[in-house]
Amino acid sequence: MNFTTFLIELSKALASSNGNRIAYLLSVTGPGAQELLKDLKETTRLSLLKYQNVITSPWDEVGIAHVQVIVRLSEGNFVDAYTEQATMAKAFERAFIGLQAWILPALFVVLKDLRDLAEKADDSRFQQGQGSDSPSLEDAARICNKAFTDCVMDRTIGSESRKWGIYHVVGLIFKCYFSVNKIALSRNIIRALSANKDIPALDEYPRSDQVTFKYYHGMLNFLNERYDESEQDLEEAFNLCHHDRIFRLILNYLIPLRLMRGKLPSPGLLHLFPRLQELYTPFIKALRRGNVTEYDAALDWAEPRLVEMGVYLAVEKTREICMRGLFRKVWKVLDKPSRIQIDQFHKGFRLSGQDVPAEETECLLANMIYKGYIKGYISHERQTVVLAKGDAAFPKLSEVKRP
Repeated sequence: MNFTTFLIELSKALASSNGNRIAYLLSVTGPGAQELLKDLKETTRLSLLKYQNVITSPWDEVGIAHVQVIVRLSEGNFVDAYTEQATMAKAFERAFIGLQAWILPALFVVLKDLRDLAEKADDSRFQQGQGSDSPSLEDAARICNKAFTDCVMDRTIGSESRKWGIYHVVGLIFKCYFSVNKIALSRNIIRALSANKDIPALDEYPRSDQVTFKYYHGMLNFLNERYDESEQDLEEAFNLCHHDRIFRLILNYLIPLRLMRGKLPSPGLLHLFPRLQELYTPFIKALRRGNVTEYDAALDWAEPRLVEMGVYLAVEKTREICMRGLFRKVWKVLDKPSRIQIDQFHKGFRLSGQDVPAEETECLLANMIYKGYIKGYISHERQTVVLAKGDAAFPKLSEVKRP
């Protein structure tokens, strides 16, 4: 397909409001790009300027920039390819604001290619020793933000509204922000979504958009230590998801969140994800046994990977659940009395291999009572823990506020 044919096909797709066909033509990695590249006779921007105004502006600019992108990609020049894709995306957005929902498939392809090329451009700069910043991804986020605004501000009502592109674009923006470690900027998007009450409900959007939004929203809550909200978001994303790779990404955070509430993943689930099974099995065994020494050993062993995943703090906090298990074992061995000498809990520490001073044992018990893991109080004078009667002494973890 030569460039003239490409412009004719683009013009036909525009005339028939065929967004999927435009997406095919403007994809930089699909077969359409390869067909165009194979038959190109003129590849420089200067030589293509004669095609300006052959079709309605700014689609002539879109076409010329698209050619530059695929040519630069064929040369392995990701930095210039991104620059041309950004030029093309900006021209596309000028046309986008005058169109309706049928153009959304093309917008999604243009912005996805923009983000992917931005990542490759920044990686290329890094490999060439030009610094570790991410100027292309930051620029891509700005362009995606403009598209988000164009979708939100559309006043068309019903199925033809550009608002149906909102959450797909938001997902791309979140990916950019998380990639460049400017996660705090995501809050601006959340506020904009909350402020616009005429945006359709999230569950009316495609399932893939729901999963992406719930995942990143859950990540934001996780990083801000709003663990209950994070678990709810990630559980909803997990239940909606149907791709193994996304399942694994969600479980990276959902498993430690559930461990913090004493909820252990099933062996069947972990078997589907061997790397997560290898990582979390030592913690699960320690929690089942109430063995704090084993838990500490697992923390030391897994620390580099947990830090890399960003979940070390959550897994470390779960150590309190393991300690509760140890105290509960002592209580059960003593036949569940309502009064236990602090020294008995201290012996439990020693038997499990923990070198904890007697004074610290009392402090740890006081902390357990304060956080609701144990119901009762401490008589310091008598060095005794006075517990609630029966099983109420150790409430169900589901009833305890998350650590």
